[in-house]
Amino acid sequence: MEQLLSSLSDAGIMIAMNWIALFLAGIFEVVWATAIKQSAGFSRLGPSVVAVSGFLISIGLLSTAMKSLPLGTAYTVWTGIGAIGAFAAGIMFFGESASAIRFLAAILIVSGLTLMKIGGQA
Repeated sequence: MEQLLSSLSDAGIMIAMNWIALFLAGIFEVVWATAIKQSAGFSRLGPSVVAVSGFLISIGLLSTAMKSLPLGTAYTVWTGIGAIGAFAAGIMFFGESASAIRFLAAILIVSGLTLMKIGGQA
């Protein structure tokens, strides 16, 4: 019985760690997307290096997260974090529009992510 409880506990810890990895993968997606914008078409070395590095880290963390999380849930959450993060970065760093309709779209993305998580039961 102790082994069963221990393995259930270990599985729970693994799932939690994979959710953390997925969140970090989403953050690094925002990093590489923002760096691509700053790289001016990969013509500036510093932002280009950040973009490629951020991409590789993001994909690596996504791959780790997918070890125990459902594909559809993991990919949707990853892209959602990237989309919301890029939306916020665009407003904060590049003076992009902060219109009500764009905020409504962001709210709908977050709502979809929440429903995906609830529906995945992982």
